[in-house]
Amino acid sequence: MQARGYMHKEALLIIDMLNDFVLQGAPLEVPEARKVIHAIKREIEAARKEGKPVIYVCDAHEPDDKEFSKFGWPAHAVKGTAGAQVVDELRPQSADIIIEKTTYSGFYNTKLDEILKNLGIDGLRLTGCVTHICVLFTASDAVLRDYKVTVVKDAVAGLSKEDHEAALRIMENVMGINLA
Repeated sequence: MQARGYMHKEALLIIDMLNDFVLQGAPLEVPEARKVIHAIKREIEAARKEGKPVIYVCDAHEPDDKEFSKFGWPAHAVKGTAGAQVVDELRPQSADIIIEKTTYSGFYNTKLDEILKNLGIDGLRLTGCVTHICVLFTASDAVLRDYKVTVVKDAVAGLSKEDHEAALRIMENVMGINLA
């Protein structure tokens, strides 16, 4: 997108497409996440072809992380475990960036904003799970930092249809996020 002689520079974010969210029987299984793998693969391939940064934003918890008791989540994405790894179908390549996070937003207590600024990124294309939790809060923090945000509707997954659709409506109608 070009406006007033300025070329928009976008990065692709893949949020929490980890074994502990995606695999059947996982501690925080999001069944819909398996259905968006193909769409996320399409987005990754397009980003790489266009030379856009591909950034994986991944939960990475200590075994006794306060998030588990604070929000009532079962232990998940514990650092060093198979559950904290990106699913095989979406495995990062060596040039990709991996950001570890300990809560809902990919910006909170991470280097994401600094890395994006260093790369000259002003736009984000979001994919992954969970639409109404980590995708929503990462999108909100991105908008508050003046990034142009697009959420790829067929590449995000929620725990329930109602919460997924509500999050998309909030992102579009309240935050001004583009839904693609």
